[in-house]
Amino acid sequence: MKTPASAAPAGFDLHHPPDFSLVLGGPLFQLLRRTHLADDALMLVRQRIIVIALFAWLPLLLLSALEGNLWGGNSRVPFLLDIEVHVRFLVALPLLILAELVVHRRMRPLLQQFDERNLIPEYAMARFEAAITSAFRLRNSVLAEVLLIAFVYGVGVLVIWRQYVALDTTTWYATQLAGGSGLSLAGMWFGYVSLPIFQFLLCRWYFRLFIWARFLWQVSRIELSLIPTHPDHLGGLSFVSGQIYAFTVLAVAHGALLAGNLANRIFFMGAALTDFKAEIAIVVIFMMFLILSPLLFFTPQLAQAKRKGSREYGVLAERYVREFDTKWVRGGAPADEPLLGSADIQSLADLGNSFLLVKDMRIVPIKRDDLLRLVGATLAPIVPLALTMMSLEELLKKLFGVLF
Repeated sequence: MKTPASAAPAGFDLHHPPDFSLVLGGPLFQLLRRTHLADDALMLVRQRIIVIALFAWLPLLLLSALEGNLWGGNSRVPFLLDIEVHVRFLVALPLLILAELVVHRRMRPLLQQFDERNLIPEYAMARFEAAITSAFRLRNSVLAEVLLIAFVYGVGVLVIWRQYVALDTTTWYATQLAGGSGLSLAGMWFGYVSLPIFQFLLCRWYFRLFIWARFLWQVSRIELSLIPTHPDHLGGLSFVSGQIYAFTVLAVAHGALLAGNLANRIFFMGAALTDFKAEIAIVVIFMMFLILSPLLFFTPQLAQAKRKGSREYGVLAERYVREFDTKWVRGGAPADEPLLGSADIQSLADLGNSFLLVKDMRIVPIKRDDLLRLVGATLAPIVPLALTMMSLEELLKKLFGVLF
């Protein structure tokens, strides 16, 4: 029976490894368990989304209505027309919560795969166990989440939001004054409650991705038992690169966050979608770096395994083809041994296939499909903004023209 990922102790049996999870730990997870918004399997995701999203968004609706900024009033951007705030709390935030369940389920058998594929030599088991224990310790760290809260209020709200993200006009959350801007009641809840909740969940994801990258780095420093002829073309490590798909929902959340921000600037500041090519490219590259770059830690070992396999299978192939040539081409075969149906020919073909597998082994554990999937997931929420540049009919005509 496996040890729960949220309570894996040091010294666990690596031949019966625990589930691996980046998300089952930390003070927030324990709080959600005590309030019955989560369990050990991270279920009750619908309840978490409803409670957290409404706690962040509903007071903004009520306070904006109380202050007369719900639909009109003196604000240039009333609450109901603020696309960014609705996308942030009703789309991106639920996606961040949903991504936890997706990543948890996808990564659970990770450690078991290392064991089943015999990738960790016996002499390196202690180092592998240390990497796992260290990852769990960081994931469960109280200090880490306290520092994240301090960062959110000290930098995320006071610097990033107020200096770089907030709209430079009168809105439902702030009024432009001679010396700067003043927050409304809804703005105070937005700036000191709703926004910190969202930024904390987002920064917590970045911390988890750091734990993931650190774990992969430590494992990549172990001399793994890679097999150059493995049909996955990665020496048996395809299950690690396959974890890319676990982060697709996280990529969609980032795309939605960017789309909401751009929508406000397009509809209220007179900007055009084409003005934000650099911002869109930066977000896409940022997501590629976050999710894909840790896999490159295995490139040196994959390259070494491929070189070693090419050399060893080259020597084996040389020996076999010479003996085959001597036996069947130079007349060395016994007179009573028929050529037709000989197993030697099939063995020669099998050896050739093995040599081709080594030749086709990839040293970069990232495929083009992986790139396209993540780019598509990040850009998908931004695509509807293309309607601000052309009608739906024109957009469909261009799309069909490209596809057909």
